[in-house]
Amino acid sequence: MPSVALATDAVSLSPVAMFLQADIVVKAVMLLLIAASIWTWSIIVSQWLKLGRTAKESERFERDFAKADDIEAFARSHQASPFPSAQVFQAGFAEWRASIRSKPIDREGTRARLSNALGSAVANEIDKLADRLNVLATVGSVAPFVGLFGTVWGIMRSFAGIAAAQNTSLAVVAPGIAEALFATALGLFAAIPAVIAYNRFSHRLNRLEARLGRFADSFHATLSRELDQAA
Repeated sequence: MPSVALATDAVSLSPVAMFLQADIVVKAVMLLLIAASIWTWSIIVSQWLKLGRTAKESERFERDFAKADDIEAFARSHQASPFPSAQVFQAGFAEWRASIRSKPIDREGTRARLSNALGSAVANEIDKLADRLNVLATVGSVAPFVGLFGTVWGIMRSFAGIAAAQNTSLAVVAPGIAEALFATALGLFAAIPAVIAYNRFSHRLNRLEARLGRFADSFHATLSRELDQAA
């Protein structure tokens, strides 16, 4: 008999059972946190793949650029590339082409405009890569409090059950408290991966921004030498 009772209790306190037994408010909190967790993991997977692909393609582009002898031919062959290094290159190259059309060439003005164009392109590419990181930051900071709201509501419901039954035994209190703690667990389950991923992706984006900045400086120096040779 005791083993049967323990098995019954284990089933009744399973996650599915706790969800089904919860009232509408706690159910809504749980569903919200589950949806936030699924959304978080979809962003984590997509960002991980995107940043990995971006890093590899940027490295390949910069390696090809270092080997290029003709900037014009290199620009034509890579004009369709969507990756950050290529976009920074195209922004700088477009500004350089526009600046050298006027005669005589204002070398100092051209260098200043090139610097602005390259810096803006770097910032724009990083902004695009970081587009959905704000979702991870929001989930990481808000999800524990949403879970805490479910916890408070579940405990209030437990106290209401105690008052209605006029019985303080564990059998009366346990279901409501279990639901409350389950809501807290779901909040942490959504928040912890979001915070870890946000910090990790922010670090990778900072490294990528520094890399794009170095590439922009190198490209600026190359174009500056071209300006010195221009008539």
